[in-house]
Amino acid sequence: MTEHMGTLEILGLAGSLSLLAGWRLYLCILATGIAMNFGVLPLPDHLQSLQILANPWVIGVAGVATLAEFFADKVAWIDSAWDAVHTFIRPVGGALLTLAIVDPGDPTTQVIAFILGGGATLLSHGSKAGTRAVVNASPEPFSNVAVSTLEDVATGGALYLAYQYPEVAGIIALVLLALVVALLLLARRFIRALFGSGRKTGGEPSAN
Repeated sequence: MTEHMGTLEILGLAGSLSLLAGWRLYLCILATGIAMNFGVLPLPDHLQSLQILANPWVIGVAGVATLAEFFADKVAWIDSAWDAVHTFIRPVGGALLTLAIVDPGDPTTQVIAFILGGGATLLSHGSKAGTRAVVNASPEPFSNVAVSTLEDVATGGALYLAYQYPEVAGIIALVLLALVVALLLLARRFIRALFGSGRKTGGEPSAN
């Protein structure tokens, strides 16, 4: 990361991190903490508030939580229960991560970042939960593991790119946002079709 980032780079990084937190909050915290602890991720002065993530205790707790999420997210319906529990946790965590990235000297910007960061995390969390509910409706057991593993890889890769190349973080955030919206629309369409077919098959007696 460069020692100085422009406004667009900061916004792109904040957007990327908040959206990724909706998929893998603990992985975002763990990866950022490890990178800073080993000096892989040097921080500009205005991002020093993220240094708390390099604390060994924070890394340890995030590691345990990441491991628990990794396994819980691979089992059908347990993953949906895990998502339900994290409906409040992920948006708050994403908002706090976003808050740590913006300029602490501007309270107005921080309030806006907190609100938008939490909203973006909630949006991506909703896409994850909705997509997983659709996958869980599939009778075969392997699609759940495949989707979860894809989320793991995508989150880790996008997080690395956003930190390593902050100048393209805005593009990464836009791609993530488009993907999140597409997943939400697909899940909504599938659920509506599922309930629609249920009403038709269960339905009203036909008139003779």
